[in-house]
Amino acid sequence: MTNLFEELTWRELVYDATEGLADLVSSSRVTAYAGFDPTASSLHVGHMLPLMGLARMQRFGHVPLAIVGGGTGMIGDPSGKSQERNLLSAEQIDQNVRGIRSQLERFLDFSATPNAARIVNNADWLGTVDLLTFLRDAGKHFTVNYMLQKESVSRRLESADGISFTEFSYLLLQAYDFLQLFDRFGCTVQIGGSDQWGNITAGIDLIRKLRAKKAHGLVMPLVTTASGVKFGKTEKGAVWLDPARTSPFAFYQFWLNTDDRDVLRYLKSFTFLSRGEVDELADVLQQAPEKREAQRVLAREVTTLVHGAEQVARAEQASQLLFGEDITQLSADDVLAVFADVPATELSAEQFGAPGLGIVELVALVKLAPSKSEARRLVQGGGVYLNNRRMADIQARVGVDAAIGGRVLVLRKGARQNHLVKIF
Repeated sequence: MTNLFEELTWRELVYDATEGLADLVSSSRVTAYAGFDPTASSLHVGHMLPLMGLARMQRFGHVPLAIVGGGTGMIGDPSGKSQERNLLSAEQIDQNVRGIRSQLERFLDFSATPNAARIVNNADWLGTVDLLTFLRDAGKHFTVNYMLQKESVSRRLESADGISFTEFSYLLLQAYDFLQLFDRFGCTVQIGGSDQWGNITAGIDLIRKLRAKKAHGLVMPLVTTASGVKFGKTEKGAVWLDPARTSPFAFYQFWLNTDDRDVLRYLKSFTFLSRGEVDELADVLQQAPEKREAQRVLAREVTTLVHGAEQVARAEQASQLLFGEDITQLSADDVLAVFADVPATELSAEQFGAPGLGIVELVALVKLAPSKSEARRLVQGGGVYLNNRRMADIQARVGVDAAIGGRVLVLRKGARQNHLVKIF
């Protein structure tokens, strides 16, 4: 596609946009920004949609600005939040900003000519403006009535906790950001999730009032799963881009486990695959969903983007081993990562003793079967696996030497019911 807006529309990434934006981005080069508040030392997969939005704009010749909110991060955006955020120290925010910068560089080209990306910290202006100047330049242009109408504010007012003046002021700070970026870099477009619409239009209004110029906004739909779970959330918490917080193997597995109902939408949203490539995968998904080819391509594309091709190769090799009979070649950390959400039992090495625990006793001990008699029946019927190998001998014993890395055993009942045994 040659038209950016058509591209974004096909990818189902346009939730709302200001009038005239489609014509503007097809007729001239614009500078666009998205903001990322440093509430943690890493971005998570929920941040990828606006980040990919900037990357797509750059590929169509536009100039992307990534704003790391060293200033607004000290306040916290109430959008989409039911409670007040915990305030971070300046030192914590500085540390988080450094971590986020390196991740932004995986998505954006900072050496492109003439549309190189730029990272800006809004602490550069918010940290230097005095209160009276800010109130005069920004605050006087917004009525309280206007601010109360914004969804992020009205929703919090209806909650039991309400909203503090600190977070109430966030809308003004983000509007002031847009004004500063307009003045400093000629930025005329802001993008974000649909929960940012009120903040974005406030900035557009401020630019119109103070500079008599037109600015634009585009918001993308918030990503949810077909099962109703918030995207990017697991039982263990968020899926991070930082490999120290979510291993590349666990990151790859997250995308590989995408529901059939979500995978085509995720391919459009989180990869640079063309329409033809996505359509081909849609055909394969319809004709042979058991192959999970669309999920494999999704996991490969996104993990390459975030962690590099070498980590993808390692993750794919580990996946093959994980679901084959050579699971013992994996590291204990990789096994723990992929089975992070399954039940686990901790046993001491002493409990195994010199001869090891009987397989029937072990299955009953970790409650993979309700009783020893049921455990015996399961083993005899070939329904118990240890480290992906069927255990059909009821006399078999399991020693610590069978543990992967000396630390973990993977028991499985039937095709899907896994249970970890962690040895200490």
